[in-house]
Amino acid sequence: MQPRTNSEWLNDLQGPDRDAAIADLRAILVRGLTFALASRIQTDLDVLVEDFVQDAVLRILDKLDTFRGESRFTTWAQKIAVRVAFTELRRQRWKDIALADLVPEDSSDYTPPALADPSPDPERQTSQVMIAEMIREMIEEDLTKRQREAMVAIMVGGMPLEEVADRMDTNRNALYKLIHDARKRMQKSLLSRGLTPQEVLAMFEGS
Repeated sequence: MQPRTNSEWLNDLQGPDRDAAIADLRAILVRGLTFALASRIQTDLDVLVEDFVQDAVLRILDKLDTFRGESRFTTWAQKIAVRVAFTELRRQRWKDIALADLVPEDSSDYTPPALADPSPDPERQTSQVMIAEMIREMIEEDLTKRQREAMVAIMVGGMPLEEVADRMDTNRNALYKLIHDARKRMQKSLLSRGLTPQEVLAMFEGS
C-alpha cells in the first residue's frame, strides 16, 4: 500500500475514511513507541503504550489545524506521541516520591533525585531509539540476504568496499549496484513508515 501524503492524512482523518486512517495511525504509533520505550519500561509495556497512543491520537486529532507540513505528518504525530508518553511517565514517577525526597542535598540543584534523568534530552533520545530500531527492522525484513550482508559490513562494521567485495566473491561495480538497490529499498521503506532520509539524519545531528 502506498504511504499517504500529508494532505491525504489530513483529508482521511477528517473525512469519511476517518476510522480507517485513525487505525493506521494508531498502528504506526504503537509500533514506534513499543520499540522506543522497551528499554525504559519493564512491566506492562503493551498496556502502557496502548494508553499513551490513545491519548496521543486524541491530541493529534485536536491539533490537526496546527500541522504546517514542515515534516511528514507521521513524523509530527510520532513526536506528539513521544511527548505524551514522557509527560505521563513523569506524572507516574511522582506517585512514589515523598516530600523529603524533594529536598536537595546541594542547595544549588533543585532537581529531585528521584526525577533526575541522566540523559540530557530523554524525548530526543527516545525518538532516536525508535528510528534506530526501525532501521534495524528494515535491514532485517526488507533487504535480501546479500544486501543485508553488504550494508551491515559497510555501514555498521566500516569495512572497506574492496574487502567486502572480496569476501562476498564479487567485484566493486557489482557491490555498488547491490548497495544502491539496498538503499533504494530502505528509502522506500522509510517513506512508507512516515520518514525521509533527511529527517532521520536530522534526528541524530549533534548527538
